[in-house]
Amino acid sequence: MSETESPRTKAAWRLIYLLPLGLFIALALVFLSRLESGDAPDAIPSALIGKPAPEFTLPPLDKLGAPGLARADLLGKITVVNVFASWCVPCRQEHPVLAQLAKDTRIRVVGIDYKDQPGNALAFLTELGSPYAAVGVDQRGRAAIDWGVYGVPETFLVGPDGTIITKVIGALDADNVERVLMPQIAKLTPAGG
Repeated sequence: MSETESPRTKAAWRLIYLLPLGLFIALALVFLSRLESGDAPDAIPSALIGKPAPEFTLPPLDKLGAPGLARADLLGKITVVNVFASWCVPCRQEHPVLAQLAKDTRIRVVGIDYKDQPGNALAFLTELGSPYAAVGVDQRGRAAIDWGVYGVPETFLVGPDGTIITKVIGALDADNVERVLMPQIAKLTPAGG
Protein backbone atom coordinates (compact mmCIF):
# COMPACT_ATOMS: atom_id res chain seq x y z
CA MET A 1 0.00 0.00 0.00
CA SER A 2 1.31 3.40 -0.84
CA GLU A 3 1.32 6.47 1.37
CA THR A 4 -1.25 8.10 -0.88
CA GLU A 5 -3.97 5.54 -0.14
CA SER A 6 -6.88 6.85 1.86
CA PRO A 7 -7.84 5.43 5.27
CA ARG A 8 -10.93 3.98 3.58
CA THR A 9 -8.81 1.96 1.15
CA LYS A 10 -6.61 0.69 3.99
CA ALA A 11 -9.73 -0.46 5.89
CA ALA A 12 -10.98 -2.28 2.78
CA TRP A 13 -7.66 -4.14 2.48
CA ARG A 14 -7.82 -5.15 6.15
CA LEU A 15 -11.33 -6.49 5.59
CA ILE A 16 -10.15 -8.53 2.62
CA TYR A 17 -7.38 -10.05 4.74
CA LEU A 18 -9.82 -10.87 7.57
CA LEU A 19 -12.50 -12.39 5.32
CA PRO A 20 -10.86 -15.87 5.03
CA LEU A 21 -10.42 -16.00 8.79
CA GLY A 22 -14.09 -15.14 9.30
CA LEU A 23 -15.16 -17.83 6.82
CA PHE A 24 -12.99 -20.40 8.58
CA ILE A 25 -14.48 -19.54 11.96
CA ALA A 26 -18.03 -19.74 10.57
CA LEU A 27 -17.38 -23.20 9.03
CA ALA A 28 -15.74 -24.43 12.22
CA LEU A 29 -18.83 -23.38 14.19
CA VAL A 30 -21.13 -25.21 11.75
CA PHE A 31 -19.06 -28.42 12.00
CA LEU A 32 -18.87 -28.15 15.79
CA SER A 33 -22.64 -27.70 16.07
CA ARG A 34 -23.21 -30.82 13.91
CA LEU A 35 -20.81 -32.84 16.07
CA GLU A 36 -22.51 -31.73 19.25
CA SER A 37 -26.05 -32.22 17.93
CA GLY A 38 -26.18 -35.84 19.04
CA ASP A 39 -27.31 -37.03 15.60
CA ALA A 40 -25.94 -40.45 14.77
CA PRO A 41 -23.52 -40.24 11.83
CA ASP A 42 -24.80 -43.61 10.59
CA ALA A 43 -28.40 -42.39 10.48
CA ILE A 44 -28.36 -40.55 7.18
CA PRO A 45 -31.96 -40.21 6.02
CA SER A 46 -33.10 -42.25 3.07
CA ALA A 47 -35.96 -41.40 0.75
CA LEU A 48 -36.84 -45.10 0.78
CA ILE A 49 -37.63 -45.35 4.51
CA GLY A 50 -41.31 -46.24 4.84
CA LYS A 51 -41.56 -47.22 1.17
CA PRO A 52 -41.55 -50.64 -0.49
CA ALA A 53 -38.14 -52.12 -1.25
CA PRO A 54 -37.28 -51.66 -4.92
CA GLU A 55 -37.90 -54.41 -7.45
CA PHE A 56 -34.76 -56.41 -8.14
CA THR A 57 -33.64 -59.91 -9.06
CA LEU A 58 -30.01 -60.90 -8.52
CA PRO A 59 -28.30 -64.17 -9.40
CA PRO A 60 -26.75 -66.32 -6.68
CA LEU A 61 -23.06 -66.38 -5.84
CA ASP A 62 -21.90 -69.55 -7.59
CA LYS A 63 -20.67 -72.40 -5.40
CA LEU A 64 -21.79 -70.73 -2.16
CA GLY A 65 -24.84 -72.94 -1.92
CA ALA A 66 -27.17 -70.04 -1.05
CA PRO A 67 -29.90 -68.91 -3.44
CA GLY A 68 -29.88 -65.59 -5.29
CA LEU A 69 -32.01 -62.72 -4.08
CA ALA A 70 -35.10 -60.92 -5.33
CA ARG A 71 -37.63 -58.52 -3.85
CA ALA A 72 -40.12 -61.37 -3.45
CA ASP A 73 -37.66 -63.04 -1.04
CA LEU A 74 -38.06 -60.12 1.37
CA LEU A 75 -41.76 -60.77 1.95
CA GLY A 76 -43.16 -62.67 4.92
CA LYS A 77 -40.33 -62.26 7.42
CA ILE A 78 -38.32 -59.42 8.97
CA THR A 79 -35.21 -59.20 6.80
CA VAL A 80 -31.84 -57.58 7.29
CA VAL A 81 -30.40 -56.73 3.86
CA ASN A 82 -26.64 -56.15 4.04
CA VAL A 83 -24.78 -54.64 1.08
CA PHE A 84 -21.17 -55.84 1.19
CA ALA A 85 -18.07 -56.54 -0.90
CA SER A 86 -14.94 -58.60 -0.37
CA TRP A 87 -12.72 -55.57 -1.02
CA CYS A 88 -14.46 -53.57 1.73
CA VAL A 89 -12.45 -53.42 4.99
CA PRO A 90 -15.44 -52.33 7.15
CA CYS A 91 -17.40 -55.30 5.72
CA ARG A 92 -14.80 -57.61 7.23
CA GLN A 93 -15.06 -55.73 10.55
CA GLU A 94 -18.85 -56.01 10.71
CA HIS A 95 -18.93 -59.68 9.72
CA PRO A 96 -19.02 -61.08 13.31
CA VAL A 97 -21.96 -58.78 14.07
CA LEU A 98 -23.84 -60.13 11.05
CA ALA A 99 -23.05 -63.69 12.13
CA GLN A 100 -24.55 -62.92 15.54
CA LEU A 101 -27.62 -61.29 13.97
CA ALA A 102 -28.15 -64.36 11.77
CA LYS A 103 -28.70 -66.43 14.95
CA ASP A 104 -31.79 -64.36 15.83
CA THR A 105 -34.75 -66.51 14.74
CA ARG A 106 -37.01 -63.44 14.35
CA ILE A 107 -35.08 -62.23 11.32
CA ARG A 108 -33.53 -63.40 8.08
CA VAL A 109 -30.13 -61.96 7.07
CA VAL A 110 -29.45 -61.68 3.33
CA GLY A 111 -26.63 -60.08 1.37
CA ILE A 112 -26.15 -58.07 -1.79
CA ASP A 113 -22.61 -58.52 -3.10
CA TYR A 114 -21.78 -55.09 -4.56
CA LYS A 115 -19.48 -54.64 -7.57
CA ASP A 116 -17.34 -57.59 -6.61
CA GLN A 117 -15.55 -60.39 -8.41
CA PRO A 118 -17.54 -63.57 -7.68
CA GLY A 119 -14.37 -65.54 -6.87
CA ASN A 120 -13.26 -62.91 -4.36
CA ALA A 121 -16.71 -62.79 -2.76
CA LEU A 122 -16.78 -66.58 -2.50
CA ALA A 123 -13.31 -66.61 -0.89
CA PHE A 124 -14.40 -63.86 1.53
CA LEU A 125 -17.50 -65.77 2.65
CA THR A 126 -15.68 -69.10 2.72
CA GLU A 127 -12.96 -67.66 4.95
CA LEU A 128 -15.27 -65.84 7.36
CA GLY A 129 -18.36 -68.02 7.06
CA SER A 130 -21.55 -66.84 5.44
CA PRO A 131 -24.16 -65.32 7.74
CA TYR A 132 -26.50 -64.93 4.77
CA ALA A 133 -29.56 -67.07 4.02
CA ALA A 134 -29.31 -65.76 0.44
CA VAL A 135 -26.75 -63.74 -1.51
CA GLY A 136 -27.50 -61.79 -4.68
CA VAL A 137 -24.63 -60.70 -6.92
CA ASP A 138 -24.88 -57.06 -8.05
CA GLN A 139 -21.79 -56.85 -10.27
CA ARG A 140 -22.83 -53.67 -12.10
CA GLY A 141 -24.21 -51.98 -8.97
CA ARG A 142 -27.65 -51.32 -10.48
CA ALA A 143 -29.63 -52.84 -7.59
CA ALA A 144 -27.55 -50.87 -5.08
CA ILE A 145 -28.40 -47.66 -6.92
CA ASP A 146 -32.10 -48.54 -6.70
CA TRP A 147 -31.67 -49.11 -2.95
CA GLY A 148 -30.01 -45.68 -2.60
CA VAL A 149 -26.69 -47.11 -1.44
CA TYR A 150 -23.97 -44.50 -0.83
CA GLY A 151 -21.19 -47.07 -0.40
CA VAL A 152 -20.50 -50.35 1.31
CA PRO A 153 -21.32 -51.53 3.82
CA GLU A 154 -24.91 -50.45 4.23
CA THR A 155 -27.67 -52.37 5.95
CA PHE A 156 -31.43 -52.12 5.58
CA LEU A 157 -34.14 -53.51 7.81
CA VAL A 158 -37.15 -54.60 5.77
CA GLY A 159 -40.51 -55.44 7.32
CA PRO A 160 -42.47 -58.60 6.45
CA ASP A 161 -44.59 -56.56 4.02
CA GLY A 162 -41.48 -55.51 2.05
CA THR A 163 -41.34 -51.96 3.46
CA ILE A 164 -37.92 -50.51 4.27
CA ILE A 165 -38.00 -49.68 8.00
CA THR A 166 -34.54 -48.21 8.59
CA LYS A 167 -31.04 -47.99 7.18
CA VAL A 168 -27.59 -48.11 8.76
CA ILE A 169 -24.73 -46.57 6.81
CA GLY A 170 -21.30 -47.98 7.53
CA ALA A 171 -20.28 -51.07 9.43
CA LEU A 172 -22.69 -52.65 11.86
CA ASP A 173 -21.43 -52.79 15.43
CA ALA A 174 -22.96 -53.72 18.77
CA ASP A 175 -23.98 -50.10 19.38
CA ASN A 176 -25.89 -49.41 16.17
CA VAL A 177 -27.50 -52.87 16.23
CA GLU A 178 -28.84 -52.23 19.76
CA ARG A 179 -29.71 -48.58 19.13
CA VAL A 180 -31.10 -48.74 15.58
CA LEU A 181 -32.02 -52.29 14.52
CA MET A 182 -33.20 -54.07 17.67
CA PRO A 183 -35.90 -51.54 18.68
CA GLN A 184 -37.36 -51.76 15.18
CA ILE A 185 -37.17 -55.56 15.15
CA ALA A 186 -38.98 -55.63 18.50
CA LYS A 187 -41.74 -53.39 17.09
CA LEU A 188 -42.15 -55.68 14.08
CA THR A 189 -42.17 -58.89 16.09
CA PRO A 190 -45.65 -60.15 16.99
CA ALA A 191 -46.32 -60.52 20.73
CA GLY A 192 -44.87 -63.80 21.92
CA GLY A 193 -42.90 -64.14 18.66
